[in-house]
Amino acid sequence: MFKHALQILEAEIVYSQVTVKEALFHIARQTEPPINRLFERIADDIQPDQEELFPIWKTHLIEFARAQSLTEQDVEVLKQFGRTLGQHDIIQQQKYIRLTIQHLERNLDEANQLKQRYGNMSRSIGFLVGVFIVLLLL
Repeated sequence: MFKHALQILEAEIVYSQVTVKEALFHIARQTEPPINRLFERIADDIQPDQEELFPIWKTHLIEFARAQSLTEQDVEVLKQFGRTLGQHDIIQQQKYIRLTIQHLERNLDEANQLKQRYGNMSRSIGFLVGVFIVLLLL
């Protein structure tokens, strides 16, 4: 979900050249729950006289991570991205968005590998427990 949201953010910043607040509202409208609520809350809390976006980003990200059980690695990648959001020109911002997407894809690949490894192990254990029960009943 974050990958899709970041791709929308990239398009909004690079091609539409809207403000970060407007871009976050656009993401909220174009994504599904629960991620849309995260971006909507962040955008709602941005004030025109506010100098830094990161404290708002971090607060809402931590709340979201608790509710959605994000891994520490994902939270750290997204925190690092939040530090750069709105701090650079369009080209640099695009680079940071793409870098964040790459990090999230790597974390997703690692999670899929773990899922496959532990899935195979649990199936094997289930089979062995079944064989053990049959042997006990004989």
